[in-house]
Parts: sequence; structure tokens; C-alpha cells
Amino acid sequence: MVLSAERRSLLVRTAAREFARVGFEQASLNAVIRDCGLSKSSFYHVLDSKAALYELVIDDIARDLAAALDAPEPAAFAGPEFWQRVEEFIGRLAEVLASDEAFTQLAHMIYDRRPPRDDGAGARVTQTAQAWVGELVAVGRDCGAVRADLPESLQGALAVAVLRAMDEWSVAHLDEIPAAAMPALLAAQFAALRRLLDA
Repeated sequence: MVLSAERRSLLVRTAAREFARVGFEQASLNAVIRDCGLSKSSFYHVLDSKAALYELVIDDIARDLAAALDAPEPAAFAGPEFWQRVEEFIGRLAEVLASDEAFTQLAHMIYDRRPPRDDGAGARVTQTAQAWVGELVAVGRDCGAVRADLPESLQGALAVAVLRAMDEWSVAHLDEIPAAAMPALLAAQFAALRRLLDA
């Protein structure tokens, strides 16, 4: 049995809400199936477990996020406008993340402390993002925008760690941050990152 695109989207979004709300371990597969109007037999013709659904949700929403963001290759940031381009990209990323609640739910899932697999879809999304940031740092060094007094691999690791900490904190506290305060928070986070790396 193959789900229609509409039914698949409903399943993915319903499951994303549940996984983001209580985490993988506490999420109720029965509730997801019920809220989608599926029978258990129909569900198990498509997926064999809650863990498989978790992987599907991350893969589908991450694909949608990548399409919506359309991130440029790191090389596109090279030149004297490096930091301006980075700041503009961070602003664009924030806009895209705010455009669909599923993207925030994806972040909650990626930061789940007890996912079904340590090497699953969430890890793959994280690794892809980390590799992109590492390449961006290398581009910044090559064009003189990023300091070169530390090993490149260490700088990449620092940038990833700082960005992850900022993002994870922001996701965890999103309900507490007034919309009017978000631009100032993003600006402060960008400034902190730039202070760490600026040449």
C-alpha cells in the first residue's frame, strides 16, 4: 500500500507534532494513527514501527526545509561581503523556519536526547549542516574574513558548537520569546558568532 501525497503529508505533520511535543519515547503511535484517520492495518502496510515513522518524518520535513531555504554553496559567500552575506543568510533562515511549524517541530526532533537511532535521519541532517558550516568557515578563512590563528578544523568545530547551542536554546525557549524581540536576539547571536571568528 502506498499513501497518497495528501495522506502522507497528514501523517508526517501529525506525527511531527506528537514527536516534538513529548519526544520519541513518550509519543503515542496510536494517537498519531487515530488523528490521521488511519487504521492500524493501513499504517503497518506502509511502515513497520514508530521508529520507522520517526525517520520518515525527519526525512520528509528536512527535504521540505532544504527546498524552502535553497541554501547557496559556501563558495557563494566568498569576498569582502562575507559577513554581510552570512548575516543575510541567517535572517533568511530565521524567516523560513518561522514560516512553517513543521520546521520548528523538526528541530525539536533533532534535539531529542533519546532518538530511536543515534545514526538515523536526525544524525544525517545534523552531519549535513555541520559539513556546510565547516566549508563556510574554510571559505571565510580563504577570503580573509575569518581569523586564521586557530586550526581550521577546530574553528569549524567551534562554529558548529556555538550555532547548535544557540539554535537548541532558541528552540527550547521559542514560546517565551516575544516576536518583537526575535530580531534583536538574532542580531546578538550573529554578533557573538562574528566575535568568535572575525579576522
